[in-house]
Amino acid sequence: MTISAMLRRPTLSAYARLATSTAIAPSKRYFSQSYISLDKIKVKNPIVEIDGDEMTRIIWDVIKKKLIHPYLDVDLKYYDLSVTSRDATDDKITVDAAEAIKKYGVGVKCATITPDEARVKEFGLKKMWVSPNGTIRNILGGTVFREPIVIGGGATKESGLIEIPRLVPGWEKPIIIGRHAHGDQYKATDLVIPGAGKLELVYTPADGSAPETHTVFNYKGAGVGLAMYNTEESIVGFAHSSFKMALNRNLPLYLSTKNTILKKYDGRFKDIFEEIYESTYKKQFEEQGIWYEHRLIDDMVAQMIKSKGGFVLALKNYDGDVQSDIVAQGFGSLGLMTSVLMTPDGKAFESEAAHGTVTRHYRQHQQGKETSTNSIASIFAWTRGLAQRGRLDGTEDVIKFADTLEQCVLDTVSKDGIMTKDLALLIGKTDFATTTGFLDAVAKRLSNEVKV
Repeated sequence: MTISAMLRRPTLSAYARLATSTAIAPSKRYFSQSYISLDKIKVKNPIVEIDGDEMTRIIWDVIKKKLIHPYLDVDLKYYDLSVTSRDATDDKITVDAAEAIKKYGVGVKCATITPDEARVKEFGLKKMWVSPNGTIRNILGGTVFREPIVIGGGATKESGLIEIPRLVPGWEKPIIIGRHAHGDQYKATDLVIPGAGKLELVYTPADGSAPETHTVFNYKGAGVGLAMYNTEESIVGFAHSSFKMALNRNLPLYLSTKNTILKKYDGRFKDIFEEIYESTYKKQFEEQGIWYEHRLIDDMVAQMIKSKGGFVLALKNYDGDVQSDIVAQGFGSLGLMTSVLMTPDGKAFESEAAHGTVTRHYRQHQQGKETSTNSIASIFAWTRGLAQRGRLDGTEDVIKFADTLEQCVLDTVSKDGIMTKDLALLIGKTDFATTTGFLDAVAKRLSNEVKV
């Protein structure tokens, strides 16, 4: 933050005096204009803040100090989900954080450690605690959507903009993958068949009526077998979350299955999505100029590679697992991926970076060495949460602030050429910004765009 930018702002005590004064009416707020308002941008309702571990925890704190608190009057309900805090509370803090998101509607989350045996030993933990993301998802329900952050998409030599290269160069717009992380192969019962025999699938109704038996296969020798399931309740929730995400991001939605082969299993996904679209979302989609369509998975994957991007893709569990990694690599960097959890009713939303805690850089930091850690996805975790808060509250200035901060991040890289080492290497640059140097550059741009 430049000294001149700091001098333009009243002190915190001045803010307090203004808040209690009846003589001064609330001022208007402007973006990219010279008018200086007398108060911060008010976030109407609380946001749940979930702190994390290691290098991302350090970055998270700097983001708050440089990019959030100077501009926003926001009530943050803070939960420390560092691995030591989870251990000290027997993981109750994770449950409390999830319940808080359920209560207030929006959460922003820093990356956290999911301990393995080595981490249990390193921190002296009581046990190998489960993934906090999994715990939160199990409590809230909903669907996880992964979205790339595109920097300089479609940039030309004439524009003078820097474009972060992509392994799939034609992808100029985001491809958002929604994975139905429930059932299918991940909760299946599989077995090794030792020899000749018959494998049957039996459904026994709870009402006591006659069982329904299906022959899966008659084995002439050894083999393998598998039975998997899903529930209509979960598929319906997945559909609502997917339609809401498409409306949220103003992008068309595709559902991809292999219903030509799994006519009943995948066919049920297709039918449920179609029924819900026609009855609930079609009018809203048409009003926003977007659409919904079912595509066969093999056709969709081919189309995805040829496309310029710019859509939400809803996928079953396994397909979503595979395609989310393909999209991440295709866009060039996990450091440029956001992750959002949205519930079917749209009343609970959590955003975070899709990467981990950047342990290697944290070890350098512990040794007193300068680091060059990419903070972009962590910043976008804040902006996506703020934008959702603004949509729920009907506060356009909060949404505008989130959009402006995102643009400042993109412009810092594409226009100013300031970036961390991971991005510099992608474009062949030998000079790069430090962790704090990049955040300072974003803060400088933001101070020129938003006056408070």
